[in-house]
Amino acid sequence: MTTKLINIVMECRELFLKGYHADKNVQYKCTVDLVTEYDVAIEKRLNKSLQETFPDFEIIGEESTKKITYPKKAIYIDPIDGTTNFIHGLPFCAISVGMWEDGKPIAGVVYNPVLDECFSAEQGKGAFLNGKQIFVSKEHDLQQSLIATGFPYTKVTKGEDYEWVLLTIANLLPATRDIRRTGSASIDLCYVACGKFEAYYECNLKPWDVAAGVLIIKEAHGKISNEEGKEYRLDNHIILSSNGSVHDALLKHIEVK
Repeated sequence: MTTKLINIVMECRELFLKGYHADKNVQYKCTVDLVTEYDVAIEKRLNKSLQETFPDFEIIGEESTKKITYPKKAIYIDPIDGTTNFIHGLPFCAISVGMWEDGKPIAGVVYNPVLDECFSAEQGKGAFLNGKQIFVSKEHDLQQSLIATGFPYTKVTKGEDYEWVLLTIANLLPATRDIRRTGSASIDLCYVACGKFEAYYECNLKPWDVAAGVLIIKEAHGKISNEEGKEYRLDNHIILSSNGSVHDALLKHIEVK
């Protein structure tokens, strides 16, 4: 299953890189949420190939879905996770494809063509980066941990999200080694999975942002939860991911919304 997903995603590599190096036609979905012609073109190509290969699954893509649903069998697509980076020539952007069945992730691929990093996982079979198995960091001390986060698009429309972001950073910054923001949720999740970050958290994400990365972390022996420490669902408002060892300590610094 994962091999088929990887092949489908790799078909978009050339188009992705062409767009990354080209002048782009940028449109605004809202004040800070951008889309290019390459987001749309890549999603169309993925949609076609995925429908042909996995006809029993409903395809839910960022650029073509008007209303988010959570069907029994679903494939969630983000054609360019990190569109702002993509537009500005920053290398943290990726194609993310996650397969879910009965509310559980079963396969996922996150591919960054710019850095040629392909993360993949299939339920019960481990997590991999370019074919080599990966595992989360072994760090146990939150104070020595590098944490990643992101800023939700709703920071300009929902005051409570903006306040939560600032309060959580104020809580965490003195309790950790430092905090980073790459601007791509799927990449942040994968960087936890391969041990570059000890943890990653964010609020108000969409299912296509995390559908692949959730399984990749789990298969790398990491942990995913909501802000209450309960099992993460795609409709949760906050995601918290870690190497598992610092999870409980991290939870103490995350404000419950």
